[in-house]
Amino acid sequence: MTGISRRSVARLGLGAGIGVAAASLAACGGQDEDNGSPGSPHQQGAPRVIRLIGDGSTAYTGRQPRQPASPLPLEPGETPPQFVVFSWDGAGELGTGLFPRFLRLARDHGAHMTFFLSGLYLLPEEKKRIYDPPNNPVGASDIGYLTDGHLKTTLTYVRQAWLEGHEIGTHFNGHFCSGPGSVANWTPAQWRSEIEQARAFVKTWRTNTGWHDEPSLPFDYDKELVGGRTPCLLGQANLLPAARELGWRYDASSPGGLQRWPRKRNGIWDLPLQSIPFPGHTFEVLSMDYNMLANQSKNSTRAPSYNYPYWRAQATQSYLAGFERAYQTNRAPLFIGNHFEQWNGGIYMDAAEEALKQIAARKDVRLVSFRQFVDWLDAQDPAILAKLRTLEVGQKPDGGWNEFLRPARHATAQ
Repeated sequence: MTGISRRSVARLGLGAGIGVAAASLAACGGQDEDNGSPGSPHQQGAPRVIRLIGDGSTAYTGRQPRQPASPLPLEPGETPPQFVVFSWDGAGELGTGLFPRFLRLARDHGAHMTFFLSGLYLLPEEKKRIYDPPNNPVGASDIGYLTDGHLKTTLTYVRQAWLEGHEIGTHFNGHFCSGPGSVANWTPAQWRSEIEQARAFVKTWRTNTGWHDEPSLPFDYDKELVGGRTPCLLGQANLLPAARELGWRYDASSPGGLQRWPRKRNGIWDLPLQSIPFPGHTFEVLSMDYNMLANQSKNSTRAPSYNYPYWRAQATQSYLAGFERAYQTNRAPLFIGNHFEQWNGGIYMDAAEEALKQIAARKDVRLVSFRQFVDWLDAQDPAILAKLRTLEVGQKPDGGWNEFLRPARHATAQ
């Protein structure tokens, strides 16, 4: 789809929406992604140029605000930063206030996050037959469609998230995890169809809802979308060929990865959820709220409340133990996954918040989105990354970082 001018707005019935969009975007500021100099027009709050895309559901508004400076390669002997990525599957606001709660938390602590938006969260249920999921009936979904009110608030916070520097990825659409229609059985062509539909629901929400007074999303989703996480961490092998064709830069769907420096699969950075210590147990747990729940309450989301204080503390300490293990040893990035859910009284939301607060206070920590992290990876010397990948879970570099990361001459990129 191509951009349209303001002159075309009245003909498309978008007039009221443009005024709101311009007003909401004109005052957005923040640091420019290439330079944060005091003279940056974004820092001075200058109006951003708006070029509507397609039906006006999305718009090009310039470079994303509040991005870090362009990454630099590590100097010889330099200690790597400790990267931590908090990510959110689904990323819909269901009236619980969780989306704005974590946007505030991120602002308070200088953090960026990745929000994996489910495409169906921008498709009204009355239009569900537009969705044609692979190996499933038309309009089917294993997650619910949002009410109109929740769809509107989701639009509000997705818009705000991008303007505050966060990444908008995808959690695809119908979240099929079992049976013959499971995403585990989809072919690359079917994944391509699912991705194209997810993009379309974001790019045409205005047409599908008829809401012409709502402001546009302030990004070009075809360019914004560079990664995702599959439902239930299934189907990655056949997803990757489709993702590579679409120019994706990473995938976050691998289950049970180790806390080691990542490598590429099929030319795409593989950024898995990781196995991290689980206090009180000899086994480790996946770095996601649902996996903590599965081990604590056996998949019950409303277990007896007398368990909550201990489970909340256990989940918090699990995240912090994973952080400490990497921070004190190989500095491998830590990836944490969550959902905007009030499972077991909201204890997992509390655990994520408390862990982020404690992590943010530590030296050399960078709380980034997945996209920002792969920007850093791509700026590094491949030989240095290859050397970092030799470090096992919990392994300190021999002789310290200054000795370990002397210039490597003959290592090859993975």
